[in-house]
Amino acid sequence: MISSNTISPVLNLPPLENGDQLTLAEFERRYQAIPNLKKAELIEGIVYMASPVRITQHGEPHANMMLWLGLYKAFTPNLQLGDNCTVRLDLDNEPQPDALLRMEVGGQSTISQDGYVEGAPELIAEIAASTVSIDLHQKLKVYLRHQVQEYLVWRVYDQELDWFRFNNGEYIQLEANSEGLFYSQVFPGLWLDKTALLTGNLAQVLGILQQGLNSQEHQDFVQGKREY
Repeated sequence: MISSNTISPVLNLPPLENGDQLTLAEFERRYQAIPNLKKAELIEGIVYMASPVRITQHGEPHANMMLWLGLYKAFTPNLQLGDNCTVRLDLDNEPQPDALLRMEVGGQSTISQDGYVEGAPELIAEIAASTVSIDLHQKLKVYLRHQVQEYLVWRVYDQELDWFRFNNGEYIQLEANSEGLFYSQVFPGLWLDKTALLTGNLAQVLGILQQGLNSQEHQDFVQGKREY
């Protein structure tokens, strides 16, 4: 467990604290000075530091989400999948989303010289247990402003999944179809059985995804016949 009072090894450098109001440069300076700190985010100029992670409420849902996205990436070229990667959005916002999927070619984000994502990935996913308030309020507004094209929030305690799609300057909340399936509008073939994911039925989750990977729309996307 990381205490918010962890002392930086850099002489006279204040520790990073929950609620600090910092510039991006100062946030990065303090964050990098604490090598054992696993997760901290700057959202609208305010520092948010993660609580200890419980397996049922966060660790396992996170792993299942990554497994679903990872299989899609395995069969879709020119994509980059990130797990808890820092994303530089602007001078007041440097989130560390649970998962992101970005286009390496022709996408809207880049990789900086020091190895960070800069700009908005096409898809961001958050596992929201203790962080549900910030994920559905402050972060949602920031991701909307930067035009993250699809934003998924898995509300673990509510047993619900929200899938938002950027459309004409606002987020539209997508609805699952009559069979309980979501279809990504940015990544063709990225299909999701909502109920199966929420109940931990990974075989069904991956089976539906495989159908998406076998679809003509995914084949067209892979062959470059359909562009983002």
